[in-house]
Amino acid sequence: MLYTYSMNLCYPYRMAVLAATMLMLAACAAGPDYERPAFPLPAAYKEDGLWKSAQPRDADAGQPWWTRYGDTDLDALVERANAASQDIRIAEAQYRQARAAVQLARAGYTPTLGAAVSASHTRAPTATGSVTTGSESLLLDASWEPDIWGRVRRSVEAGAAAAQAGAADMAAVRLSIQSELVQDYLQLRITDAQKDLLLQTTEEYRKALALTRSQYAAGVVTRTDVALAETLLQSTSAQAIDLGVQRSQLEHAIAILSGRAPAELAIAARPAGALGLTLPEVPAGLPAQLLERRPDIAAAERRAAAANAGIGVARSAYFPSLTLNGSTGAGATSYSQWINAPSRVWSLGAVLAETIFDGGARSAQNDVAVAAYDAAAAQYKRTVLAGLQEVEDNLAALRVLGEERAVQDAAVASASQAARTSLAQYRAGTTSYLAVVTAQTLLLANQRSSLQLLGRQLTASAVLVKALGGGWSAAQLDGAATANALPANTALSPVNSAAGN
Repeated sequence: MLYTYSMNLCYPYRMAVLAATMLMLAACAAGPDYERPAFPLPAAYKEDGLWKSAQPRDADAGQPWWTRYGDTDLDALVERANAASQDIRIAEAQYRQARAAVQLARAGYTPTLGAAVSASHTRAPTATGSVTTGSESLLLDASWEPDIWGRVRRSVEAGAAAAQAGAADMAAVRLSIQSELVQDYLQLRITDAQKDLLLQTTEEYRKALALTRSQYAAGVVTRTDVALAETLLQSTSAQAIDLGVQRSQLEHAIAILSGRAPAELAIAARPAGALGLTLPEVPAGLPAQLLERRPDIAAAERRAAAANAGIGVARSAYFPSLTLNGSTGAGATSYSQWINAPSRVWSLGAVLAETIFDGGARSAQNDVAVAAYDAAAAQYKRTVLAGLQEVEDNLAALRVLGEERAVQDAAVASASQAARTSLAQYRAGTTSYLAVVTAQTLLLANQRSSLQLLGRQLTASAVLVKALGGGWSAAQLDGAATANALPANTALSPVNSAAGN
């Protein structure tokens, strides 16, 4: 149904009254106001009380979390990744795109202004010859659709929430890159320590081989002892060489994460005694803090807010739209006549339009918006659950690995004593070389297991920091663009439960 108004002397006054009325109606917005999806959280972590035996320092935003490992080479690599990672640049560009979309939606608040200048000349025949006529005109026009039912307002709200989700996504990508690089670097250093251990062990095995050969030459032992010593030496050397594959792959991965080609990065190896890594203690805090500290949870919550605003956009289509039009200008046969009153023209108009029948399109669009919100709310809850699981998994890993490593260190001490005793007995001729080989093999296996456990502990600590948000906070979401994009009476909090109008 289409309504139009005819011109009369009181029309400008009526238009002003109508515009004022529409502005007052615009204080309302279609659709439900947003509340963060309710999700019950446990009072504490299942594993937290069992794992924490002291009061460790916080890993907070005041200090980059990776510096807790005490490795300056690692610090430099992470800082390089922060500046040069292509994944972070992609996320940053997507965030700028989301901010621009907010400004695009905000444009719906303002009128559309246009101007047109035209000139034409016509030559026509007459009874006495021909005549040339001309006309020049200047026209300024404006069109405005007041946001009576909050369609634009909800669109801006949705865009602002999406922009905040983009900011959280960018933080999540950055944290993921940092965590992956730290884990790769820690494993590279553990690989260095294992290789150094194997190289030291091969030197001990060479001495043992020289001993068996001298005893074989003296007729004290059989050729079997020499063969066993040679086998142990060669197999250990092969293990040391094999670690080169893993180390090269880790180094290549670190190069890519830091925005470089593998050929551009070479990380010098370190001996086992100069590992230079500290296992940090990270407090888990409370489960509820994950809602503020994990950027992926904050992003999921903001997407739920955007989907909720989408319901309001869909429902605003049920209501009529009002468009106000106005134009003014001048038209005459020459530019100089524009200043004359008879040459001036103006018009004002209003169109109120309502769709009577659309075959169920608006209802279907509303159903789409409601379903999108339900999916976003469920995704938010699933993200919270995944965060809780990740924290619990790594708290458990640190607790169990700590217990296991203590037992493993005792096993290394016992194996070391057994290796020394068996070698002394072999020199004295009171035992066979098979006992020496067995003891030395057990010692090496336990030493490698101890290093592997340390590597798993270091990795679990890095994953735990990531699971806890890495010192990030939802308060860091960029609210400046959002605040500028919303009308003055709109309250929109990055994570708080109220984001309605």
